Amino acid sequence: MQRTIATLGVIATIILAACGGATNNAGTSPTASTAVSASAAATPVPASLTIMVGGLNKQIYLPNKLTEALGYFKDQNLTVNLIDEPSGKDATSALIAGEVEASSGSYDHTIDVAGLGKNLVEVVQLLRAPGEAEMVATAKANDIKGPADFKGRNLGVTSIGSGTHGLTQYLASTKGITPDQFTPVPVGAGDTFIAAIKQGTIDAGMTTEPTISRLLKSGDAKVLIDLRTPELTRAALGGDYPFISVYMRADWVAQNKGVVQRVVNAYVKTLKWIATHSPAEIADKLPADYYAGDKDLYLSALTGSMPMYSPDGKMPAGAPDFILKVLQTYNQNVKGKTIDLTKTWTNEYVDAAK
Repeated sequence: MQRTIATLGVIATIILAACGGATNNAGTSPTASTAVSASAAATPVPASLTIMVGGLNKQIYLPNKLTEALGYFKDQNLTVNLIDEPSGKDATSALIAGEVEASSGSYDHTIDVAGLGKNLVEVVQLLRAPGEAEMVATAKANDIKGPADFKGRNLGVTSIGSGTHGLTQYLASTKGITPDQFTPVPVGAGDTFIAAIKQGTIDAGMTTEPTISRLLKSGDAKVLIDLRTPELTRAALGGDYPFISVYMRADWVAQNKGVVQRVVNAYVKTLKWIATHSPAEIADKLPADYYAGDKDLYLSALTGSMPMYSPDGKMPAGAPDFILKVLQTYNQNVKGKTIDLTKTWTNEYVDAAK
């Protein structure tokens, strides 16, 4: 009789388990079991993508490498390959050609190519200001005192068609100087830009940190027009000009919304980390060669540029309209054309970021 009761007990236990009931005989509580299942369900499937960056070691592109260094891509179960390209313009061309899934460059590229019928969409804004400065060679500083003196000059830009080239054209246009009245010279950034200044290849040029501070320290150039913070940018340009962002092909975004959200989650977390940490803590997360041999100078430059980073990844209200207005003063791709700005950027993924 006792064996029969024991057997019936075992059968009852099996039936209870099959029907979704629980028993502690196996040593696992219902709560623990549920937690394991929930954890498994919450882990996104692995995904891989390549992001081409228009100059990884420039401080304006810092959020890209920092996101990788902090492990935030990995936290989203993403394998992200960051490719270093000297210019945001080249990164945009690679994106359009389908060579990469995303690019990090100036937002104005999405408006530029919209005029050519290409649909790129910004999904997260990394900078609130260009973070650039027009530097004039010290030897030419008495002759070049502003955009009115650009006529007939050789002016350095990252590359032809880059964001620095566009901003140079706009600054010239504010004084009635057309693009054919000066010569844009593609000189990159860092050592190549500095060499162009020293050798007299360019009279002035637009570049970013830490190149700006390196030139100031050596005495080879002076700041002519400063666009390193939102306030200075408004004073120089007349409005907000959010610059470096991450953008993708609109069709790819539509087909990969989950992956896009995870990419944006990672970047937004980085921007919030930047806002709550010191320049020294930020620099310590980056490769030593980013300091160009002078960490103290790098930190000084970063300290002055901190206001350029977006605190939340959102597009500033009204900024796309102002940027379109700027581009229409000189850019033949958008002049006289109707551009649907709502297709060039979105806050959808930033708003949903966790």
